[in-house]
Amino acid sequence: MLAFLGAIICIIASVHPAGTAAPAAPPTADNDSAAAALLPAADKGLGALHGPAEALASAGPRLPGGPQPPLFSRFVCTPLSAECPATGTGPAASPGPEELLALRSAAAQLRRTALEQKERIRMDQETIRELTGKLSRCEGGLRTPGAAPAAAGLRAAPRPSTMGHPPAEPPAVRELEEAVRALQDRIDRIEQELPARTNGSVPTAPALARDALHTKMEQLEEQLLSKILTLQKERQAANTDRSQQQHNIEKELNSLQNRVMELEHGPPGYSPPDAFKVTIPVQNNYIYARMKKSLPELYAFTICMWLKSKALLGLGTPFSYSVPSQANEIVLMEWGSNPLELLINDKVAQLPLSLKDKAWHHICVAWTTRDGKWSAYQDGEQRGAGENLASWHAIRPQGVIILGQEQDSLGGSFDATQAFTGELAQFGVWDHMLAPAEILGLANCTSHLQGNVIQWDDQAVEVFGGASKRSFTACEEGRKA
Repeated sequence: MLAFLGAIICIIASVHPAGTAAPAAPPTADNDSAAAALLPAADKGLGALHGPAEALASAGPRLPGGPQPPLFSRFVCTPLSAECPATGTGPAASPGPEELLALRSAAAQLRRTALEQKERIRMDQETIRELTGKLSRCEGGLRTPGAAPAAAGLRAAPRPSTMGHPPAEPPAVRELEEAVRALQDRIDRIEQELPARTNGSVPTAPALARDALHTKMEQLEEQLLSKILTLQKERQAANTDRSQQQHNIEKELNSLQNRVMELEHGPPGYSPPDAFKVTIPVQNNYIYARMKKSLPELYAFTICMWLKSKALLGLGTPFSYSVPSQANEIVLMEWGSNPLELLINDKVAQLPLSLKDKAWHHICVAWTTRDGKWSAYQDGEQRGAGENLASWHAIRPQGVIILGQEQDSLGGSFDATQAFTGELAQFGVWDHMLAPAEILGLANCTSHLQGNVIQWDDQAVEVFGGASKRSFTACEEGRKA
């Protein structure tokens, strides 16, 4: 490739317009011998590359109006006769207009390529200088006193001569390669020396401040993580022990209330076992009573009880029976401004009862699965009746009976707004619909009929959350009222 470039340069140097031709200089002995070997005796003054001037002139284009001047100058690059293709004499060997245009185009392309290479070399040198400056700033105090910048040495090194034949590789390319290699060596040396110098050097004030800040942040992070772990453990412990703590609190409240009752009224002396009442003093979601016994499968029932409400708006829920598959299996509830309702399997019937006068009342509700017939009694009198309440439904067994709260799940999930406030007594359940006369006898205390499914007994009722048991005689309390 370099030989081809040299040949093109020789051609450019020997070709120019005829108007600028100069007289030929006498060749040297070496040039004469080389020319004698290549040219005829009459044409030694012309270039060996192109042949006699007259032949070339006769082969080229002629301008009208006069004799044509010679087209080429004297011989310039005689040493290239072996590399440039030899041409003979005659019209067939003379370059035509197309060849001259091609040569000029090639020369222009070479000039553009040279300019581009020069610009690229200049940009690479600027990049090397920029990298050298950055590396110098990074080295700082790490540079040894006797070390000289490699790039400076490279720039001070003498460049090879460009006269004569071109070298195998351009000097600028070699300088770039050497500079890049030197920069790589310096980077490797810095990476090797930096840890040792850093360990052995005295830390600066910014470095000390940065290290202190980093240490402080790590300490704060450790403290924050420790606090988070502690809070998580406390929350887990609280969630685990919440039910146990609530049960313990309820037991303590019950024992304290029983102790207060004993101090105020003496030990409970009620007898028989059904002569007691359950008191629910305030409306919340944790005071209630629970029947220890559950219901069997029923196709009819009668539920009776004595109650005295203290609520100003809404009776609440005197009792509720829930099973695993249905929270509202049997519910007696008056919520807010709604009327008193009887729910069976989540089906509703409104009861025309009035119980908000803060007096004792005896109530009964009776139901049968046959056509869903029901009836409601207050103080021994039937106040309402109807049909199609959960027709042909069987009351499911193995549920939970709660006094004073409405269950949204089996045995729990109480709502304070649906709670009963007041006193309850003589809660009983039968597995059939009682006759109106039997209900009247229970209301006026002429009958002591006990429920054949659930009986009111002190040992069968548990109280929680502040509910209490006190002595009670239904008929005596009714007369006082």
